[in-house]
Amino acid sequence: MTKAEKVADILAILEHHFPNPEIPLHHKDAYTLLVSVLLSAQCTDERVNKTTPALFKQADNPYDMVKMSVEEIREIIKPCGLSPMKSKGIHGLSQILIDQYDGEVPGTFEALEALPAVGHKTASVVMTQWFGLPAFPVDTHIHRLAYRWGLTNGKSVEQTEHDLKRLIPQEKWNKAHLQIIYFGRKFCPARGHRWTECPICSKYMRKDLRD
Repeated sequence: MTKAEKVADILAILEHHFPNPEIPLHHKDAYTLLVSVLLSAQCTDERVNKTTPALFKQADNPYDMVKMSVEEIREIIKPCGLSPMKSKGIHGLSQILIDQYDGEVPGTFEALEALPAVGHKTASVVMTQWFGLPAFPVDTHIHRLAYRWGLTNGKSVEQTEHDLKRLIPQEKWNKAHLQIIYFGRKFCPARGHRWTECPICSKYMRKDLRD
């Protein structure tokens, strides 16, 4: 089997199990998506979705957000972890959006990644899930699965992103990214994983990772 055939089969399995994956983070526009993705760093989407209603009730736009103090933001988002850094980032980026972009979220990687606390992965999620532009956000979970399935050497998240973009057709990047997230949650967890029962690992798991 060629690498292309393997990738096509993996994509077919993902499509079978998750044909219509929805964006897991609750949001109503680019700003609330940006804040939610920022909060999701080293935190589950489920916890973010439980935390953001209280935050967005007070401020669901940059103009209202900057009226809050960093400490007020921090108190609300504490359940998401890394609250000192995230609260400063949310307040800081909100002010920049007002000062430089008339309160709107910019639609370029360069502008997004220049915002406080916004890294490449966060920018990639916003670019693909809101603006619909080609991107393949890779978090630690996708990185782990791609390595398990032999799609990358696992040396870095950056290398994994490069490999997945090379192997998967560009028009499938956005959907495949979401499908892998949902697949990992249901079939391919980090702990307690039974690879022989996993629809993909049972066929393609790296031999050096098998029990």
